[in-house]
Amino acid sequence: MSQRIYFDNAATSFPKPESVWKALDHYSRHIGASAGRGAYAEAMSSGVVIQKCRERIASLIGSTHSQNIIMTFNCTDGLALVIKGIVTKPGSHVITTAMDHNSVLRPLYALSEQLDIDVTYIKADRYGMCDPDDVRKAIRPDTALIACVHGSNVCGSVQDVNTIGVIAKEHDIPYLVDAAQTIGHYPINVDEMNVDFLAFPGHKGLLGPLGTGALYIRPGMESVLRPLKEGGTGSRSEDPFQPEEMPDKFEAGSHNALGIAALSEGVSWILDHGVDQLREHDMEVCREFLTLADSVDGLTVYGPRNLEQRVSVFSVSVDGYTPVELAKKLEKDYGLLTRPGLHCAPYAHQAIGSFERGGTTRFSGGPFNTVEDASVAVRALAEISEAAYQH
Repeated sequence: MSQRIYFDNAATSFPKPESVWKALDHYSRHIGASAGRGAYAEAMSSGVVIQKCRERIASLIGSTHSQNIIMTFNCTDGLALVIKGIVTKPGSHVITTAMDHNSVLRPLYALSEQLDIDVTYIKADRYGMCDPDDVRKAIRPDTALIACVHGSNVCGSVQDVNTIGVIAKEHDIPYLVDAAQTIGHYPINVDEMNVDFLAFPGHKGLLGPLGTGALYIRPGMESVLRPLKEGGTGSRSEDPFQPEEMPDKFEAGSHNALGIAALSEGVSWILDHGVDQLREHDMEVCREFLTLADSVDGLTVYGPRNLEQRVSVFSVSVDGYTPVELAKKLEKDYGLLTRPGLHCAPYAHQAIGSFERGGTTRFSGGPFNTVEDASVAVRALAEISEAAYQH
């Protein structure tokens, strides 16, 4: 099987733009230094590279505050920083959703063990959609944080984070959005979302390498967010305490400057191509997949049917196959690379009805997947389903 079609972009994007690979090579060969750790040219160049990445990310999300873009090592890193840096009072209340990832669920569970916090999980319907009014109804006087995933890594459902943002603002509650599956795929404006914290990885929709990510902190919120770690910053070395200046307050230790250099080029590629155009392409892939899948007996595709309410993440099941069996057959016989299982989001699978069968097999597209790729995928699923019926 010579054909290999990558459909696991929800885990990490592949391939990357050529400029991303070139940036990795250039930094490794010609810069190599750690930003803020020297006055020589290479160390200064490293700082310039990191600052350029902050500026590009800020531009992408509609912010003019590049110093409030905190470089992290992945999305989980940023989410944990906010959850554990905001929810510090024993007995506090937090609101999240059934569609959220373990990167939110597990820190909250840990805090429930450590600080006896109470968590409300907003229910989702069978399409993976939550009602913002349920968030409003769940708010209590002791609610310390509202955390919501933007796009589901299970079924592609996109939550109405703007309306939830308005609700959070009305009640003066810090608001965290996990944009792991939407940034780079879907237009994002942090002011329109009324978001206080936006966490996202660099290695998915932003087309950067593994080991990269970022956290946007709304100006002013840095004063209420407690750092999770302290250490060297290259600034104010005479002080025994962590600097208050941004971004140093939340960036202890040397940066993954090599990865950030490559991430910067991934973001630049997205800015050059335009998120609106990438979103249009994403919807074309969604349309093709859903339209063709409708006529396949024995195939279930989970998630919204409305293209405006989803990104190109498709969880599927085929009668007669477990998720793992289906994924293995798709690779072995058709060269289609998917991910089976619960996708680190058990409550989401409970919501859409796939938990008891061990989850689903997930196809997730990226900017280099084509409409024809979607056709190939559904034709393969149709052949597998038809063969299963014949047996």
